[in-house]
Amino acid sequence: MSQLQQEITRRQTFAIIAHPDAGKTTLTEKLLLFGGAIHTAGAVKSNKIKKSTVSDFMEIEKQRGISVATSVMAFEYKGKKINILDTPGHKDFAEDTYRTLTAVDSVIMVLDGANGVESQTEKLMEVCRMRDTPVLTFINKFDRESKDPFDLLDEIEQKLGIQVHPLTFPINMGDRFKGVYNLYKKSLNLFSPSKTEVSEGLVQIQHLQDGVLESYIGEEDAEQLRKDVELIESVYGDFDLSAYLAGKVTPVFFGSAVYNFGVQELLDNFIAFAPNPKPRQSNLREVKPEEEKFTGFIFKIHANLDPNHRDRIAFCRVVSGTFERNTFYHHVRLAKKFKFANPTSFMAQEKSVIEQAYAGDVVGLYDSGNFKIGDTLTEGENILFTGIPNFSPEIFRELVNKDPMKTKQLEKGIGQLSQEGVAQVFTQILGNRKIVGTVGELQFEVIQYRLAQEYGAKVEFVAKNFYKAFWVTCDEQAIFDDFMRRKANSLAKDKDENWVFLAESQWMLQMAKQDFPDVVFHEHSDFKLVHV
Repeated sequence: MSQLQQEITRRQTFAIIAHPDAGKTTLTEKLLLFGGAIHTAGAVKSNKIKKSTVSDFMEIEKQRGISVATSVMAFEYKGKKINILDTPGHKDFAEDTYRTLTAVDSVIMVLDGANGVESQTEKLMEVCRMRDTPVLTFINKFDRESKDPFDLLDEIEQKLGIQVHPLTFPINMGDRFKGVYNLYKKSLNLFSPSKTEVSEGLVQIQHLQDGVLESYIGEEDAEQLRKDVELIESVYGDFDLSAYLAGKVTPVFFGSAVYNFGVQELLDNFIAFAPNPKPRQSNLREVKPEEEKFTGFIFKIHANLDPNHRDRIAFCRVVSGTFERNTFYHHVRLAKKFKFANPTSFMAQEKSVIEQAYAGDVVGLYDSGNFKIGDTLTEGENILFTGIPNFSPEIFRELVNKDPMKTKQLEKGIGQLSQEGVAQVFTQILGNRKIVGTVGELQFEVIQYRLAQEYGAKVEFVAKNFYKAFWVTCDEQAIFDDFMRRKANSLAKDKDENWVFLAESQWMLQMAKQDFPDVVFHEHSDFKLVHV
């Protein structure tokens, strides 16, 4: 096996997805603890950060107790190189999460045992199903009162459209929570609420009929566990690894992330089951990770990662080959060559310069404004990786400058934030007004905060009554010219100078489609990916 192949098989890259407050960031930290990447954990309580969690590094995240940007973290565990992408849980930042899911090979989904499947989880699972992404499920907070575990399993199947296969099962819950039984390894993991260090109380129980079970969990819980396991084995049968890898079945684990409980079982099974880096589709062909030549794509851009330095970093997912420091690579969209003197790997905001990276790795590239989300880097081949679109926003507001003396700073700031994907910015043709489109209200607060803190620009937002934004194209230039003349009030350009139709209502959209049947209205920006 070549060194390249060895490095690829060592790597596993995944995202953690969840509804807000399900415990996603806490689980991320505990995975890092087990991996030895950090030695103390933060605590998020009542939306006030006592000690900031490792993956929440933006100031507004620390104040609000939420993740609003995707963090990238890497660590070694049992010979594997694990890359975690911790996504925003808040629904208002869903688009950042959608893009992040294009850069991973599998997902860990976190559910709150008391709340079960919530709305944001349903939306994120839709994106996973579109790509047949393998999903592991961790049902969290069983140290508190929770729903019946069988009801939770049924809820996952009914609401998320994916089959379940429990690999651990809880013994009671809340104040009576005694641990979990590992159906896969036939072992008992005993829970102790006073124990939060990196260790677990594992007891091998080869036969549940063995009377020794009662000595650990008591007669009543022992009898209930035997009934539960018998039911699980009859309903779910043997675990099918191929069905998990195809995105059809999700293995389910129970535990309590805040107490480190059940986390090691989750991590050990993850490295045993989860896929290595997978091929990616480009506009011309499928690119395989083991190909010798480097390829990669930009899925996220973050300006001012360190507020003390005006840096801008593009996050590149390596798709194939070996990325090397100080080597020239071909930027397909710009048709230019760039080399990178200080490519970085991440431990949240801690960055370290790397010499090489392999398929599955996420590399931070210092950027002076050359990259946009979706850009492709190669060793010369003109391909574009597909499936990293912008979606039509749901809320539109006009950006109003409150300090004309800071116009230049505002232009730069809103331009950079739109390149990062924080929001979409449309410039109306008539009046040159800037319309900001987002998928949630909280994004406007973040934009306002960051423009003030990072660029010294003060703004306010005025609500605009738009129904949706559609990217528009037409093969006949004369027809398109007529469309632009007659619909000038509704036309704008996005950050990439593409024409966008801002529909004020569904009826107005239908009328425009009826009047101009040759104009194509696109709900996302992937229409741009044509042969180059």
